[in-house]
Amino acid sequence: MAVTEVTDTTFDEMVLRSERPVLVDYWAEWCSPCKQFEPILDELSYAYGDRMDFVKLDTDDNQVTPTNYAVKGLPTVHFFVDGELVQSLQGARTKATITRAIEEYV
Repeated sequence: MAVTEVTDTTFDEMVLRSERPVLVDYWAEWCSPCKQFEPILDELSYAYGDRMDFVKLDTDDNQVTPTNYAVKGLPTVHFFVDGELVQSLQGARTKATITRAIEEYV
């Protein structure tokens, strides 16, 4: 499965109302660590996409949602289950770290 773009407008429907766990990647075009994380996120979306949704939100174009969830730095990854934020990881993380987090929710 591919990573889907989400916006401030679609966040409620695609993340908070999802019946499956959701990984949200907050990123920006100028963020080098975000770009380095992108291939890892793509790979994990194919490995776990049958059990979890993977979305990314461009924080330059969508500033309401990151503000609402106190995103202070990039990249930040949030895990939502049943519409609730259950885990937040800020900064560059390894594939192994993200995989362990995913395994908690799928």
